Amino acid sequence: MQQVLTAIYAEVLPVLLQLIAAALGLILLRASEAARARWGIEVEARHREALQSALMSGISAALTRGLRGDAAIQAGIAYAHDSVPDALAALKPDPKLLRSLAEAKFHQSSPLHYINIDTAKPEVPR
Repeated sequence: MQQVLTAIYAEVLPVLLQLIAAALGLILLRASEAARARWGIEVEARHREALQSALMSGISAALTRGLRGDAAIQAGIAYAHDSVPDALAALKPDPKLLRSLAEAKFHQSSPLHYINIDTAKPEVPR
């Protein structure tokens, strides 16, 4: 009887270990897919934020230098290419889309540059 159990044990153990290894492999595969999806979305969001910020900074700097209209938009796009090349490489935006984003940032920031704020202290009436 002891020999029969030992023979069964010797035959079943390798198969059982293979089943356990396969199950663990599937669990790790699912976990890695979930992590990749989650972190991939977060990385893409950071790239989008970086691109938006670079466009706004570039256009704002162009407006400060006195550029207006298309020149300011082109300067903003050039600034984005220089400052966030990784984001552009990761997102691969179409040039028309990039121009559209830059135009939107131009319209957001240009009113701020036309306001003339007097920094002198106002006179207080007595």
